[in-house]
Amino acid sequence: MTARQPASRLEALLRARQFAITAEITPPVSCEADDLLRKALPLAGLADAVNVTDGAGARAHLSAPIAACLLARAGIEPVLQFTCRDRNRLALEADLMGAAACGVRNVLCLTGDDPRAGDQPQTKPVFDVDSVALTAIARELRDKGELPSGRKVAGHAAFFLGAADVPIDPPPSWRPDKLAAKAAAGAEFAQTQFCMDTGVVRRYSAQLAKHAGTRDLFLLIGVAPLRSARSARWMRERLYGTIIPEAFIERLERATDAAAEGERIAVELIEELAAIPGVAGVHLMAPANEDALPRVIVEARKRLPSR
Repeated sequence: MTARQPASRLEALLRARQFAITAEITPPVSCEADDLLRKALPLAGLADAVNVTDGAGARAHLSAPIAACLLARAGIEPVLQFTCRDRNRLALEADLMGAAACGVRNVLCLTGDDPRAGDQPQTKPVFDVDSVALTAIARELRDKGELPSGRKVAGHAAFFLGAADVPIDPPPSWRPDKLAAKAAAGAEFAQTQFCMDTGVVRRYSAQLAKHAGTRDLFLLIGVAPLRSARSARWMRERLYGTIIPEAFIERLERATDAAAEGERIAVELIEELAAIPGVAGVHLMAPANEDALPRVIVEARKRLPSR
């Protein structure tokens, strides 16, 4: 554990062992700041931090670093999702300095989706560095105030650095080497792909706790308020690493109001995850269903210990 002061409210909550709830929005395909704020403001005071995606699905939208800055200035704590796909190291370093100057404190370092999966498949990817190297660059900027070239940087980048991971049901010999490499580079928290099977989460988090390289990471498990059985199956089949038990899909099929049932499932799951050792919080993602996020957080808070 580092001895430095927490960089953000999210970091302070996690270090105080408070169960955290983060949520995710996709910045709009818009040139209007108000269009972004309309998506984010319903989460103000509810989510402990709000992720802004960076070209998710390899599709263009309002710049993630700019979106994070706009949220910070509106009093909403952002988590900047920051990918290596679209920028070389000079642009990454410049945007990190810009984010720090705008008060962005939480940075989730990602590789980025393959452009061939998006709506402009002819796009040339950059991938000058990977997410591990990007994390190390951000850590050095924060801790040493310098760029990889050794050039000194004025001011201070007070970053809380994160990584992404895909939970699995680990065999006994499994080692979390990829996540451990991200932690060694400077990652302090991890937000995961959808994993809505508490048995898998228990086994996965227990394995992370066994390994020195990952045991100190704050783990936030990905959860979705599912809209329908059809969308749940699509997510399970098309979104890499997604784990959704068949029992939940059957509940959605039987429900009179599948979307409401999906929100109930999410709330129940959050309550169960909060009791699992090694789980520091949840990360709520609701593709094409972001209106559900505030309702789920409100109901989940009722079931969690008060702060």
